[in-house]
Amino acid sequence: MKTGTLVDATIIASSSKDDEEGHWVKHKGRPAVHGFKAHVGADADTALVEEIAVTPANVNDGKAGPDALPDNPGKVFADSAYRGNHFGDAVRAKGGTPRIVATGMWGRDEAETQARLEAWNQPIHRIRGRIEKIFGTWKRSYGLRRMRWRGLAKAGVQIRLTAIAYNMKRSLKIIAMASAQKTPPALTGERQRPNQVTPAPISSHLLPEAE
Repeated sequence: MKTGTLVDATIIASSSKDDEEGHWVKHKGRPAVHGFKAHVGADADTALVEEIAVTPANVNDGKAGPDALPDNPGKVFADSAYRGNHFGDAVRAKGGTPRIVATGMWGRDEAETQARLEAWNQPIHRIRGRIEKIFGTWKRSYGLRRMRWRGLAKAGVQIRLTAIAYNMKRSLKIIAMASAQKTPPALTGERQRPNQVTPAPISSHLLPEAE
């Protein structure tokens, strides 16, 4: 049974600042970037990518977040950019439960309120942080620091092909780890068959749409 989904977004620079379908975005403490944004939903247990939405870089995470939700997502872990009814209602409509980082809580006792806030946020930070490793792998190992071609459609193709390649390699790693944990032989000396592991399917939602 699925236990949860990680949702987050990452910015990828456009191939050219003249790309009219890319847009500028500026985050505090970081240089401005012209490009696109990949909104991603990944399985919290396996770190396999399940859903992707691609937008210009200036589109708000919470606004595009619903398009990165798989069906029956379980608990959905996301940072404070996904606060609000737009994303929360979308999670519940898919049969999931929002687990969003809170920026504050009401309470008369400051120390008690801060303790409740940390108790809520700490497990969310710990779990949702796994998606940062996915983005790091995409950019470090698959060259997704910058788009190869101009235009939103081609950006979507490049991101989805990267996700498919990542999922394939990740699936092989999961299979290898499971195969290493073989059931020990029975005490009777009867030889047992090793556990059979079926490769995780590649979601059809990741495949580029035919024009």
